[in-house]
Amino acid sequence: MLVQIRSLMAFSGIVLALVCGAALAESAGQVVHLSGTLSAQKPDGTIRILGRGSEINMGDTLTTQAESYGQLGFTDGSTMTMRPNTVMKVEAYLFDREKPAADNAFFRLIKGGLRTATGLIGKRGSMTAYKIGTRVATIGIRGSTGDTLDCTQGCDGVTSTSGKAERGVYHATYTGSYVMENESGEIIIGEARFGFVNDVKTRPVLLPGDPGLNLDELPFAILGQDRGGKCDVVR
Repeated sequence: MLVQIRSLMAFSGIVLALVCGAALAESAGQVVHLSGTLSAQKPDGTIRILGRGSEINMGDTLTTQAESYGQLGFTDGSTMTMRPNTVMKVEAYLFDREKPAADNAFFRLIKGGLRTATGLIGKRGSMTAYKIGTRVATIGIRGSTGDTLDCTQGCDGVTSTSGKAERGVYHATYTGSYVMENESGEIIIGEARFGFVNDVKTRPVLLPGDPGLNLDELPFAILGQDRGGKCDVVR
């Protein structure tokens, strides 16, 4: 399963960067595909329901409802797919093609799951510029694709089997490498490996194999173009 996902994510990241990069303007990014309901809460508390093409801005807290998936494309060419019952905040995002040293992306995964494929942030300038924060650990991304699930409060409905998972944070790497770290230590999660951490007082560990989260379950998988020339994802 991991081999198939690695190949798919590598292809998907390249296509989205080429096809969608010019479409993303001054915002951090936009919704490039949506199945179900996705909303965004701004720092002032206002909430809006998002659709395909809706802008994503720094400070937005995004939420998917049950059985809903949203794929986001960012201005650096990176992508992020939010799984059902997921809440994620764009805490920091800065990308200027002329200033690679200033690159910064920090996404706070409050609960649920994300599939990520990095773009230019983290590949130029600082290798530590792209991170995902969770309740018990920070995931550092080094030019990679992978899945991260925060199940510290449970993961019902994130995947078909995630509700049975042990509480904690899980990560699967498909390409490149990720660093999972907290105050108790850190590990490097290489290709085709799974990492796990139970709480902030526990050191992250590499799992011996797939914990059975069924991470390949997505309603869309291959990036392409529809008749309108916009980025889309199809089965």
